[in-house]
Amino acid sequence: MSRMTSSARPLLNRRLAEFGTTIFAEMSALALRTGSINLGQGFPDTDGPKEVREAAVKALRDGRGNQYPPGPGVPELRTAIAAHQQRRYGLSPDPDTEVLVTAGATEAIAAALLALLEPGDEVVALEPYYDSYAACVALAGATRIPVTLRPREGRFHLDLDELRDAVTDRTRLLLINTPHNPTGTVLTREELSVIAALAVERDLLVVTDEVYEHLVYDDAEHVPLSTFPGMRDRTVTISSAGKTFSFTGWKVGWVTAAPALVTAVRSAKQYLTYVASGPFQYAVAEALALPDTYFEGFRADMLAKRDVLAAGLAEAGFEVFRTAGTYFITTDIRPLGAVLSKDGDGFAFCRALPERAGVVAIPNAVFYDHREAGAPFVRFAFCKQTAVLEEAVSRLKTLSA
Repeated sequence: MSRMTSSARPLLNRRLAEFGTTIFAEMSALALRTGSINLGQGFPDTDGPKEVREAAVKALRDGRGNQYPPGPGVPELRTAIAAHQQRRYGLSPDPDTEVLVTAGATEAIAAALLALLEPGDEVVALEPYYDSYAACVALAGATRIPVTLRPREGRFHLDLDELRDAVTDRTRLLLINTPHNPTGTVLTREELSVIAALAVERDLLVVTDEVYEHLVYDDAEHVPLSTFPGMRDRTVTISSAGKTFSFTGWKVGWVTAAPALVTAVRSAKQYLTYVASGPFQYAVAEALALPDTYFEGFRADMLAKRDVLAAGLAEAGFEVFRTAGTYFITTDIRPLGAVLSKDGDGFAFCRALPERAGVVAIPNAVFYDHREAGAPFVRFAFCKQTAVLEEAVSRLKTLSA
């Protein structure tokens, strides 16, 4: 006799009940169905450096990484990550005890939050935030406390007083993202100094997502939070090869932190993927050793693409917020009036946009707990070929015709 599942009990774990299919899956499917240009999901439409790709092919042919790599990551990559931190920021993590390779930054975030949080802990996170943050906090049984970045004078700003007020006796961890997705804000040295002082004063752990560390523009500067006084032993820093080298499918990320924190994160990570991306780890080790000219050229290329899309969006009638980092532009759709939506509804706008203009974007409201705060904002990705961006701009200009 077969055993039937009780209909009285939902199949999905209650901690995940508020999360459905990600907006990225929905909008990417819409792009395919309508033949639209996909400026929604943040992945490049060209591969990264040829020499890095060939390094992966060579690793495959040489039999390096075709079986399980070491749990912490291959030594060559851990050494390269440490050397990169030293070269760029003057940090000196021990490759053996202070570096952990993960299956992309998403796994690093999940492992860090699962390892460091207990049910009932509070996590203060900058809102809007990458959608996996909320799901991982929920899986850990913790409570997220959003602090909202608000638009002012052409960009999104963090209210440091609001951040301080959000910290309570139940706060365990600050979850920081800079350069910030989706707003494009890069926290200043002064802002980071206040965050660091708050973490020290209240004895908080900090998980900092810095995957866009090499994509900062104009007068912005990326400063790792772990470089501030008192932060080395309380900060888990996360980065990724996907965003820096345009190989997002390889899923190679990493954590750097003090030994005790790395040990804790690894304890959770080993029960997620255990290990991943063996041959690609060797290739990323070579990528991190590329000369500064690569990183400068990559940044300059993305800056030029930012300017193409930003100018086109402004001409199409959007209010465009200044992007100081990442490869996303946030816009306000309200200047377009009732085009595609009423009352500045970003969801309705993005669902109608492919049919009307042949372009896909993402409604920022999905990145908010306070959905109403993000309702009129829409995100576009500019990590595409210039010709693709120019065609998307041409299509979007029909909105204001």
